[in-house]
Amino acid sequence: MGLYYCRFECILILVTFFISLVVQLNMHGTFKKYSHIRSISGMTGGEAAKQILRRARIFDVQVMHIHGNLNDHYDPWRKVIKLSDSIYSGSSLAAVSVAAHECGHALQHATAYTPLFVRSALVGVSHLGSQLSCPLFLIGLIFSVRPLLTAGICLFCGALLFQLVTLPVEFDASDRALRILKQTGIMVQQEISGTRKVLRAAAMTYVVAVVASMIQLLRLILLSRRNDD
Repeated sequence: MGLYYCRFECILILVTFFISLVVQLNMHGTFKKYSHIRSISGMTGGEAAKQILRRARIFDVQVMHIHGNLNDHYDPWRKVIKLSDSIYSGSSLAAVSVAAHECGHALQHATAYTPLFVRSALVGVSHLGSQLSCPLFLIGLIFSVRPLLTAGICLFCGALLFQLVTLPVEFDASDRALRILKQTGIMVQQEISGTRKVLRAAAMTYVVAVVASMIQLLRLILLSRRNDD
């Protein structure tokens, strides 16, 4: 039985690694491709974000330039859209697409999109789960303490819940971005296909993260049962 568990765990690890690798390569390849295609409007990501916010009559959200690469995000607590170097200053299809996506989150906030607020409420749970689940589980596994094993699994489930709620938030932001770009005329119809590919490739990284966490949860449950045996 122990050998069976080990083989099954190895298969799970290899499957997770392979899927993650394929998705990451696809995302980087897609982003690189459309980073070399200049948007017809010639607008930079920063300019596009500001125009989108103005058109949506959102005047309490700032657009900020931050250093880094693909670390763009919307901060709902400070109401700031933070765009990295290549996105804020770039005028490529990829740059404008990512900027519009982050504006999608600002629009979610402005329209009280429920999953966004649920995700914000789960940030603390996610942080606690990601920090403590594995240490508690390992201690419980080493010393055969069932309550610690259960606590580790429960905390991990909290982190997984955050990831699950993130999925509709990210997909909805991408849908909003596509509509915004069409409505504002920042992108013409022939550019939308490329934008959709960029946003889909980015969204798939969140899907893979959820799948990887589910597989990890299954591994924890199997290890817990093996410990009981």
